[in-house]
Amino acid sequence: MPSGAPVSGKVKLLRYLANLGYGSRREVLGLLADGRVTDAQGERLYGDDVRAHDDIRIDGQALDPAPGLMLMLHKPCGYTCSSKDQGRLVYDLLPKRFRLRSPLLSPVGRLDRDTSGLLLFTDDGQLLHRIISPKSHLPKIYLAELARDLRGDEAGIFASGRLMLERETTPLMPAALEVLSPRQARLTLHEGRYHQVRRMFAAVGNHVQALHRERVGGLDLGGLPQGQWRLLQPDDLQQLFSPTVHPFAMPSG
Repeated sequence: MPSGAPVSGKVKLLRYLANLGYGSRREVLGLLADGRVTDAQGERLYGDDVRAHDDIRIDGQALDPAPGLMLMLHKPCGYTCSSKDQGRLVYDLLPKRFRLRSPLLSPVGRLDRDTSGLLLFTDDGQLLHRIISPKSHLPKIYLAELARDLRGDEAGIFASGRLMLERETTPLMPAALEVLSPRQARLTLHEGRYHQVRRMFAAVGNHVQALHRERVGGLDLGGLPQGQWRLLQPDDLQQLFSPTVHPFAMPSG
């Protein structure tokens, strides 16, 4: 939803602020009762008001981004893509309210606990589905550090479209392997099965010691420091869905 649009047409302020994660309905009622919610001119607002997102202030501060947001996070190792598990969670790296939003701000796909790199979040279900759908053919590019030297036949096996992983019933789509050194490789996938990169290298007798996602579609981290996040803008989304084709971006066959 554009940030200057009316609050979902008929959504009253009380519900809208609760959906943005500013508290339970009771807690938001407290903010309203204390006069802490105003318009941009400082006029007090009430729970049944309907205002444009950009015209609402809490303690004089503009609201968090409107529904329909998307952001990127440079995920460090050691964080789990969950809002409920024990230990360090990716939501710990975002503003606290973001975890409480409705619709939920969800990771677009997952990176396992021991994988770092580009992780996208959105509360737009249609956009999330578009990104993860195999029909979008968005490449996902990973940098893998391996326990043993590459044998030399891995690129052909991964590109064949015939590799079957354990406990799978369909072969993997063709994937492109770029060998960077005997124990370092860049792998481009066009699907996202469970622990896919690690299982692919296990299938050819190797073990991934470190894994980093460099790119999704045409979007990379762009120098974003580890553990930091930023909102995506319309040109970022255009870049996401317009990946640059290079020899290792699209597998043959």
